[in-house]
Amino acid sequence: MTDKPAIPASPSEADYLSHVANADLPALTGEDPFALFAEWLADAVAKELNDANAMALATVDETGLPDVRMVLLKDAGPDGFVFYTNLGSAKGRQLAANPQAALLFHWKSLRRQVRVRGTVTPVTDAEADAYWATRAKPAQLGAWASEQSRPLPDRLAFEKRIAEYGLKFGLGKPPRPPHWSGWRVAPQHIEFWRDRAFRLHERLVFDRADGGWTTQRLYP
Repeated sequence: MTDKPAIPASPSEADYLSHVANADLPALTGEDPFALFAEWLADAVAKELNDANAMALATVDETGLPDVRMVLLKDAGPDGFVFYTNLGSAKGRQLAANPQAALLFHWKSLRRQVRVRGTVTPVTDAEADAYWATRAKPAQLGAWASEQSRPLPDRLAFEKRIAEYGLKFGLGKPPRPPHWSGWRVAPQHIEFWRDRAFRLHERLVFDRADGGWTTQRLYP
């Protein structure tokens, strides 16, 4: 019989009091969700150990079964949240069939998270080309070589394809592959969550309405 995984016990009152988070901060407020997000992301960039721009991306497949994975945020603003990927990957195919998604940013060291739900549209070719140009050449070759989400016989097969594309493009930087681009999640709903002791957390929600945003607080 397989042993059960070691799940941490619920914190005791003493545990909570010894690790009180955000206790000295004023109540969570804001009128512009993108300004608040920019502030929180800047804090995360300064304090998270790595990948402060990492976010969970949730989609659904053709049967309606949810799917989720981590991706990296590459742009954010009033138009939405942008990431890049192989368009033939599982997420690329799912978004092409059902252009709706949810995002989750979780900054453990800050004890904060942001949830986003919205519709998804492709970025422009100019945007994709501009971001592609910033990528390191080995990463560009990997994007050409990877048949993302498809079966891989072994690691050697992948390395062989990378070497083949390296020879093909020589010393220059490869152009952007036709199967590689970006998606923009235009939020309809954004929730900011901040930890408080004893699970008495703060939740501030923004919902898009008539070109602006409404706000409300939720019970934790």
